[in-house]
Amino acid sequence: MPDRRRHRGPHPEDARLFAEAALPTLRAATAELSWLLGRGYAEAAALRLVGDHHQLHRRQRAAVARAACAPAVARRRRARTLPVAGRDVVVDGFNLVVTAEAALAGAVILRCADGRLRDLAGVHGTWRRVAETEAALALLLAALAPARRVRWLFDRPVSNSGRLAARLRAAGAEAEAVDRTDAAVAALAAEGWLAATADGPLLDRVPASADLLAGALPPAARVVDLAQPTGESDAGPSPIRVSSST
Repeated sequence: MPDRRRHRGPHPEDARLFAEAALPTLRAATAELSWLLGRGYAEAAALRLVGDHHQLHRRQRAAVARAACAPAVARRRRARTLPVAGRDVVVDGFNLVVTAEAALAGAVILRCADGRLRDLAGVHGTWRRVAETEAALALLLAALAPARRVRWLFDRPVSNSGRLAARLRAAGAEAEAVDRTDAAVAALAAEGWLAATADGPLLDRVPASADLLAGALPPAARVVDLAQPTGESDAGPSPIRVSSST
């Protein structure tokens, strides 16, 4: 079914699911899932364990899954984060554009265990311009202004990727649609480019990355902070009971 949304705004239930009263439980669930991932538990099984333990709604489970990260992985991602000033930057286009669009539309944006900002919208084979697209591009272009060179990459199989790349080229940016954005970003990162992305698996493939959204989103953005407390260790006891017989 075509995506006909004019905004990437909040889900009708988000006001309740991510209300202030729900945040302690969501943070605890994120910390617990992160702890389990750090000990090699399969993500699906660990998420089911944590979600059932806290009786989380399906959308809350999706948020916790996006926010959680093994503590050692989170520390490694943070340590490899660098500013864009004076660097060649390759942009994981849809990954950042969609999150910026969602933030401007008032959707929930998650601050995750690795410090990155992620949305709950995503792109699943289709993308179309929404009311916030131009403002989102303006925010990201401003955040990239200190870079020496910027190259935007978009997934060719996603609908309208060529049009979005053409829109950026018309504004003087270097942009193109490629068959596999993650592979193309990783290849340029191996050559010394800084990867601007919040995609977890891609962050683990590149030597260094930029947290572009951290300084780009407006103060009014609905950021739900699910990050583990500063100094959280993966050496402490599990916050939940895990039976060795299961």
